[in-house]
Amino acid sequence: MNFKHDYHEPKVVAEIGCNHMGDIRIAKELIWLAKESGARYVKFQKRNNRELLTKEQYDSPHPVPANSYGKTYGEHREFLELNKNQNQDLKRYCEEIGVTYSTSVWDLTSAQEIIELNPEFIKVPSACNNNIAMLKALRDDYRGGVQISIGMTTKSETDEIIRFFEEADQASTRLVIYSCTSGYPVPSKDVSLLEINWLYQRFGNRVSEIGFSGHHLGTSLDIAAYTLGARWIERHFTKDKTWKGTDHAASLEPNELSTLVNQLSEVHSALNYKSSEILPIEQIQRDKLKNRK
Repeated sequence: MNFKHDYHEPKVVAEIGCNHMGDIRIAKELIWLAKESGARYVKFQKRNNRELLTKEQYDSPHPVPANSYGKTYGEHREFLELNKNQNQDLKRYCEEIGVTYSTSVWDLTSAQEIIELNPEFIKVPSACNNNIAMLKALRDDYRGGVQISIGMTTKSETDEIIRFFEEADQASTRLVIYSCTSGYPVPSKDVSLLEINWLYQRFGNRVSEIGFSGHHLGTSLDIAAYTLGARWIERHFTKDKTWKGTDHAASLEPNELSTLVNQLSEVHSALNYKSSEILPIEQIQRDKLKNRK
């Protein structure tokens, strides 16, 4: 099935992730800034680092020491981690100000904890979309939407994910698949927007919706992704790209996110056919300028 060009209002997710630098006050400020910028959805990340990382990974030095918040990679990740109660607090704050809270879960324990919070949807990052135990918990123990990025994932692996949810007759009603290239940042040539077409051809009638998760610079490619049929547009979000951490440089600041939301709204309003052969705005010009010979 190809995209039918039945454009819906774009849904923009501000991926705060760990850009709060381990500070819940900054996390709430970023939620507020995302809302002020026009995003209706915000998303964080949840990890159980001892479960997710091998001992060697946990104890190894951070590969980019300038971005590290600890002596080892494990210490760095623990510094950035918000616990279940803090995530509950963030979800409550989102509800108070009128945005939707969500989280990417990176391991089974994190998935189980976030399932208990019962958000509208839970995200699975590209790095963990082959964690069958975690996918099973999301499929069988949770009734909200499941969104999955497929960066660094083969076509056959993507098909396995879809079939796993189809086994429970849930893919077409619960699953959102995101076209994604895993890199920070990603050059335009590697964003590969036409993968969205492939997703529609292969899974358009098998999943609930198709989205686009971008790690590029600027906002023009997101507009193209929406035009190609991405119902969800997800971008990393920060207050300041120069802050210490891995994702800030490939994130949008508030003015950029606001620009993206406004651009998507304009494009949404323009993606239609003329309601008549001569529109009222044209009739004025036709009466004044049209060649009468």
